[in-house]
Amino acid sequence: QVQQATNQIVMNCADIDIITASYAPEGDEEVHATGFNYQNEDEKVTLSFPSTLQKGTGTLKIDFVGELNDKMKGFYRSKYTTPTGDTRYAAVTQFEATDARRAFPCWDEPAIKATFDISLVVPKDRVALSNMNVIDRKPYPDDENLVEVKFARTPVMSTYLVAFVVGEYDFVEARSLDGVLVRVYTPVGKAEQGKFALEVAAKTLPFYKDYFNVPYPLPKIDLIAIADFAAGAMENWGLVTYRETALLIDPKNSCSSSRQWVALVVGHELAHQWFGNLVTMEWWTHLWLNEGFASWIEYLCVDHCFPEYDIWTQFVSADYTRAQELDALDNSHPIEVSVGHPSEVDEIFDAISYSKGASVIRMLHDYIGDEDFRKGMNLYLTKFQQKNAATEDLWESLEKASGKPIAAVMNTWTKQMGFPLIYVEAEQQEDDKVLKLVQKKFCASGPYTGEDFPMWMVPISICTSDDPTCAKMQILMDKPELTLVLKDVKPDQWVKLNLGTVGFYRTQYSLDMLESLIPAIKDLSLPPVDRLGLQNDLFSLARAGIISTVEVLKVMEAFVNEPNYTVWSDLSCNLGILSTLLSHTDFYEEIQVFVKDVFSPIGERLGWDPKPGEGHLDALLRGLVLGKLGKAGHKATLEEARRRFKDHVEGKHVLSADLRSPVYVTILKHGDSTTLDTMLKLHKQADMQEEKNRIERVLGAISQPELIQKVLTFALSEEVRPQDTVSVIGGVAGGSKQGRKAAWKFVRDNWEELYNRYQGGFLISRLIKLTVDGFANDKMAAEVKAFFESHPAPSAERTVQQCCENILLNAAWLKRDAENIHQYFLQRKAPPAMV
Repeated sequence: QVQQATNQIVMNCADIDIITASYAPEGDEEVHATGFNYQNEDEKVTLSFPSTLQKGTGTLKIDFVGELNDKMKGFYRSKYTTPTGDTRYAAVTQFEATDARRAFPCWDEPAIKATFDISLVVPKDRVALSNMNVIDRKPYPDDENLVEVKFARTPVMSTYLVAFVVGEYDFVEARSLDGVLVRVYTPVGKAEQGKFALEVAAKTLPFYKDYFNVPYPLPKIDLIAIADFAAGAMENWGLVTYRETALLIDPKNSCSSSRQWVALVVGHELAHQWFGNLVTMEWWTHLWLNEGFASWIEYLCVDHCFPEYDIWTQFVSADYTRAQELDALDNSHPIEVSVGHPSEVDEIFDAISYSKGASVIRMLHDYIGDEDFRKGMNLYLTKFQQKNAATEDLWESLEKASGKPIAAVMNTWTKQMGFPLIYVEAEQQEDDKVLKLVQKKFCASGPYTGEDFPMWMVPISICTSDDPTCAKMQILMDKPELTLVLKDVKPDQWVKLNLGTVGFYRTQYSLDMLESLIPAIKDLSLPPVDRLGLQNDLFSLARAGIISTVEVLKVMEAFVNEPNYTVWSDLSCNLGILSTLLSHTDFYEEIQVFVKDVFSPIGERLGWDPKPGEGHLDALLRGLVLGKLGKAGHKATLEEARRRFKDHVEGKHVLSADLRSPVYVTILKHGDSTTLDTMLKLHKQADMQEEKNRIERVLGAISQPELIQKVLTFALSEEVRPQDTVSVIGGVAGGSKQGRKAAWKFVRDNWEELYNRYQGGFLISRLIKLTVDGFANDKMAAEVKAFFESHPAPSAERTVQQCCENILLNAAWLKRDAENIHQYFLQRKAPPAMV
C-alpha cells in the first residue's frame, strides 16, 4: 500500500543483491526501479523509481540473489552426517530477531504483519517444509530432478516467524485430541527418537487450547531437529525448529534430565504458538512478555503432563534464583528495555527477559489466582489475535478480569531493575506476634546505599509452624515499612515469609527468627521449596557481605536428612560457587572435605543402583550426589566409578544414561592422558548428539596443563558442532584454577575465529560469561575490561560489564571471609577439647 505519493521504497535487506525490482499499481502498468541504494549498516535498501508512485495498492516484484550462509542465522546451511557417514547439508532458517531480511527483502519488524504464500523449488528426494501445509507439488519445468512445492497461505503474521527447511528427515505423527496433525521430524533412521516429544506435543496442544480457551489456529504443527542450531529452539508458527538435544530422546541412551529438558522446551515453544505468534509484541522492548510468559507456562504444562517431576520446585532453582543472582548486580537492566538497533535486540535474550520475566509472572499468577488469570489471558488473546500488543495491554486485560491494581503493581517489577530485600523482626506480645518489615533494594555488593529509594509493590505471604503449607496472612506491601500483627502465634512457633518462594524478593530474618527456623529444615516440617529458598537467601546474603559465610555453612550442615533433589541441586550449586572462590586460596582441599562430609550420608543412602519403586527425581538426585562426591575425590565413589567405567568401555556392562555424567566427570577429574583419549574415542563413536554433548561438557574436568590444552584445541575442531564449542571451553574454565587461566588465554588467542563464528548471537555472551566469571581479583577485572575495550563485542557489552562486576565482588568476598571460613573448617576437624 502506498500511503502517500513517493518515488522511493525503503525496506530491510541484508547480504542480498537485487537484480531487478518493479512496482505495478493495481490496473496500471509496472514501473521499473532504476536505483538500488544499500544502507548496509542499517540493513536496509532504498529502491528508487523514475516516476512518482501514487497513493493506492499495487504489487512490488523483486528478483534477487542471496547466500545460503554458515552463520546459523537467516537462511543457512546445516551440516549433518548420513547413516553411511557422508557429509551433507540441509537448508534451514532462523529469523528471530532480525534475520528474515537475509532470506528475502521485507519489512522485518514484528508489528508489520502480512500473509505469506511460500513456494520452494527443491531436489525431488528432499523433504521441504514451511509454516503451512503443502497444497501442491509438481515437477519443475527446467530440471527433472527438481520439484516445486507450494504451501497454503499463512495467517497474518510477523516476518521473524516465517520458516522453511529443506533436507533429509524421517518423521512420526499423531493427531492431538483437538484434531491437529502433529509431526516430529528426526534425522534419517531415528524416527523412534521423536516419539517422546510427539507424545508431549500431542498432550500439550489441547492443554493450551483449554487453558487459553482459544483453539490452535493452524491445520498442522511440525517439530523438527536441526543439526547446527544456535538457540535451544525457535517457535516458528507451525514449524518449530530444535537443537537435536532439545527434541530427540532415545529410550535407552537418554538420561532423565534430557527427558525433562525436552518436555520443557516443547512446552515453551508450543505456548508461543498463541503467546507470541497469534498475538505478537509491538516491538522488541516487549520481548520479555513473549519469553517470560512462555518460560513460566512451560512449567505449568510439564506439571500437567508429568506431575512426578515436582517441576515447580525445580523452577525456583533453575529460573528464580538465577534471575535474582543477575538482577542484584549494578549492571542488571529492567525487564522492559528500549531497543534501537538490531544489534541491541540480541542482548536482551538473557536471564532477565526469560527467568525474571517468568518469575514475576509466577508471582502475578499467584497474586491474581488461576481462574481470573485464565479469564484475563483469554480476553487478551481474543482482543489482539493476529495483531500486536504491548506490556500495558496484558495488564489491562488481567486488571479487567481480576479487579486488582495489576499495572500499578507490575510496573514496579518491569520498569525498574532489581528487587527488594525484606528485613523482618518479630516481637511476642502475649499470644500474638508483631512483625516489622522493611524493604530496601537488594545489592550484590552489600547494603543498599543509593540516594533514591526504589520501592516495590510486594505481595507478601506469611505462614507459621501451625501450617507451613498455608498462608496465615497475605498482604500487598506498598510502602517502605510495615508493621503486622499475627494473632494467636505462640512464642515457640516459628514464622516464615514468602510461602512457596513465589514473591520475587529475598528475606533477611532477625537472628532469633532464623534460629527458630533451623530445626524445621532438619525435621523437614518446612516444605522443600521453602527450605531451598531459605538456604538460597542466606547464601546470597553472605555473598553480599550482609551476613558471614560461616553462618551459611552451619545452616548447610542442617540439611543432612534432606531427601529432595531440587533442594540438593541448589545447595550443590552454591557449594560449587564457594568452591570456585576458594580455589584462589591455599585451603581449597578443606572445602572438598566439607563437600564430602555434606554429601556422603545421602550418597550412602542412595547407593549406585536404582531401587524398585524409584522415579525420575531419584535418578536425578543419584547423578547429582555421585558426581559431587566423585569430583571431590571421595575414595569409595572414585573407585566404584573407575570400575564401572572400565566395564562400560570394555562393553561388559554399559552404564545407564543417568550415571554417565557423574562417572565421566569423576574419572576425568582424577584421570590422565589415557583417560582423556578414551573419552575422546567414546565421543567419536557416539551416535547421539546428547551423548556427544554429555562428554563435551565434562572434558574440562581434566587437570594436567597439557591435557587442558588438548581439550581446548578439540573445542574448535571439526569434531565439535559450532554451537557446542562454547560449552567445552566453559567446562574447562569451570573445571579447575589452571583451566580457568588456560580458557581465558585460549579465548584471547582465538578471539578472531570465535567472534566471527558467534558475532551478534547470544552465544558470544555465554562464552564470555563462562570463561571469566570465576576470577576473583581486581587485576583480572581490569584485564577483562581492557581486552574487550580493544576487541569490542557490541551484543555482549552488558555481559562484559556484569562479568567485571562479578570478579570484583568475588575479590571482595574472598578478602572479607576467606580467613573465617578457613578457621571454621579447621575447627570442625579439631577433636573436642578435654574438660
